[in-house]
Amino acid sequence: MQQRTIGSRSVSAIGLGGMPMSIEGRPDEARSVSAIHAALDAGVTFIDTADSYHLLADEVGHNEELIARALRSYGGDTSAVLVATKGGHLRPGDGTWTQDGRPEYLKEAAKASARRLGVEAIGLYQFHRPDPSVPYADSVGAIRELLDEGVIEMAGISNANIAQIDEANEILGGRLVSVQNQFSPAFRSSRGELHHCAELGIAFLPWSPLGGIRRAGDMGQRHSAFQEVADAHGVSPQQVALAWQLSLAPVVIPIPGASRPESIRDSVRAVELVLSADELDELDELAQAA
Repeated sequence: MQQRTIGSRSVSAIGLGGMPMSIEGRPDEARSVSAIHAALDAGVTFIDTADSYHLLADEVGHNEELIARALRSYGGDTSAVLVATKGGHLRPGDGTWTQDGRPEYLKEAAKASARRLGVEAIGLYQFHRPDPSVPYADSVGAIRELLDEGVIEMAGISNANIAQIDEANEILGGRLVSVQNQFSPAFRSSRGELHHCAELGIAFLPWSPLGGIRRAGDMGQRHSAFQEVADAHGVSPQQVALAWQLSLAPVVIPIPGASRPESIRDSVRAVELVLSADELDELDELAQAA
């Protein structure tokens, strides 16, 4: 599969987002494991998770543990797989999301994530979401300490604006390797952050690149131009959406969520889809006007 770079690691141009396997509407574990194995079979070497990807209050880290079990049970070589996890965003179990960016919390959360993933050092650890009650510099400072102490190998941030990207990169001494923001044909407010990452050579990881768990299947209905291009190539509009995102900058690595083997197989084929300059211009123009 086509490769892209996160820090010092070469990874697949399409990643796998594990969130749908662990929150509301999640499938049974056997199907989730099959989806992860299908992704690995297709050449995916980047998997995204977080300690907050769970449903009930007493199952923090559900998705991390699921991914760890799937990797252990896979029959092939997984040494090239980079698993990224995140901390600082919490689900108390009542359907809400909260933040905790306190340095002491983040450092303990990272160590707990490492234990669940079964690794000595987390390949990529990202500060999940800014906590308005904690100075951003303090939270990122904890990530820097984790990096310096060897608890994590690489550091990233998520849900960040341009100023926060620059601040985090400065605090980390130029070692910021990734920014994970929402981005899709329907959600383009992170376009500026995407271009800023491209200028800095920092990987930009669109989350919900197909519009979210509940809306990914309606891509063609919501964006007729993507369906028209898909029909012209005999592929799914989801593939077109991912191929369009890949065309925006060489630092873009979409991480579509999947809980079915056929979904991730379809997404991976986006790296093989060649769109013409006219098609890309049309999709870009319509996406910007959406």
